[in-house]
Amino acid sequence: MSSNGKKIFISGHNGLVGRALMKLYSGKPEWQIITRTKAELDLRDPQATDAFFATERPEYVILAAATVGGIKASYTHPVDFLLNNLQIQNAVLSASHRFDVKKLLFLGSTCIYPKVVEMPIREDSLMTGPMEETNAPYGVAKIAGIKLCQGYRHQHGKDFICGMPANLYGPFDNFDPEHSHVLPSLIRRFHEAKLVNAPWVTLWGSGKPTREFLFVDDLAEACSFLLDHYSGADIVNIGTGAEISIRDAAEAIRGIIGYTGEIRWDTTQPDGNPRRLLDVSRLTNLGWKAGTQFREGVEKTYRWFLENRATARV
Repeated sequence: MSSNGKKIFISGHNGLVGRALMKLYSGKPEWQIITRTKAELDLRDPQATDAFFATERPEYVILAAATVGGIKASYTHPVDFLLNNLQIQNAVLSASHRFDVKKLLFLGSTCIYPKVVEMPIREDSLMTGPMEETNAPYGVAKIAGIKLCQGYRHQHGKDFICGMPANLYGPFDNFDPEHSHVLPSLIRRFHEAKLVNAPWVTLWGSGKPTREFLFVDDLAEACSFLLDHYSGADIVNIGTGAEISIRDAAEAIRGIIGYTGEIRWDTTQPDGNPRRLLDVSRLTNLGWKAGTQFREGVEKTYRWFLENRATARV
């Protein structure tokens, strides 16, 4: 990368969010991107993280590195979801404070809002009730990260801000059925069922819960916008303001892929949160709106999956 321009550390740059951020900032010549792979830098290690910050001196940080996954992964590996995320956050935020980062953006998640909450979900709903239990290990860690950002702002005057993205999907997603979120899992399941002409596909739950899905390139745009235009202690929801049921999403994906078999719903399996829709008025009032419609985003994601089948996380 050029030695000129503002230095930004994109943590987790090989992940879903990180790849979208890399694509966006690579097209901005005024920025110099700094990255490290997991093999090069374990962000759970505070000494190694400090050494990296001391050497590179990033001026801006987007904390997109995290241990993430769907209901099954979170339920099966609660220690990994809680401990890894706490360690990453603590190390990066502490180093960002000590080595005078000008601005840091921490990314939370919609799933850490209370299970029972007024819709659409306002930012001040955080911690007003219990989370969905399957999200709790991840959620507790993310809430700790938000509180730490707010603490650094209050106690040390640091410009650390927090965004709360809706359910994400897009190119470079994780399509592994054991660890993926709902959309990439559906894409892979229907794609493979089509290949073998399977008579039906069985999906977890009832299909009734609704979700708000945000195309990851839109999130990258929102992150850039917030770094440029927002400084405040309050968290900011990042979403589309529109919701779709899992059943309707599955039908749409089945149609895009061209699978003609039956969908069977296994209602003995958990649904997760019954409804998720963000109030995005705070971000809208700041001047940003998502631009990608659901069908367009799924078509782009499936096209990427087909073109990168050999190297996709499956």
